[in-house]
Amino acid sequence: MPLKPPINYFFENISFKIKQKKNLRNWICQTIASEGYGLEQVNFIFCNDDYLTNINVNYLKHNTLTDIITFDNSNTTKQVSGDIFISIERVIENSRIFKVKKRDELHRVMIHGVLHLLNYNDKSTKSKKTMTEKENFYLMVRSL
Repeated sequence: MPLKPPINYFFENISFKIKQKKNLRNWICQTIASEGYGLEQVNFIFCNDDYLTNINVNYLKHNTLTDIITFDNSNTTKQVSGDIFISIERVIENSRIFKVKKRDELHRVMIHGVLHLLNYNDKSTKSKKTMTEKENFYLMVRSL
């Protein structure tokens, strides 16, 4: 029996279930491989606004709401290892604001976190544009 990829899902302070776990794992693994990286481990931690705001304040010194925080834990070049915290409350709110399905917004945020682990950033206008283009590309090729 083959081992499942080292992609884990955790839930903190929220009642939420992730759907199509196997398909999501495959999509994320394919994304990582297509960028020329190997996968050590990725943990998705789904939580509420309070939980993520607490992380934002304590680790990043930002007292604001956010939909995602990514921590890169890799010690090896071209290997992905990290923790991706996602506020389901922000995902739901953003899906309303942007008039997209909750599932699509969740997948966008998930792949956004993975792209951060692949060394993409969104600090400048140019890098944000590149990251959005990558998100759109990987959302189009997913088979979910």
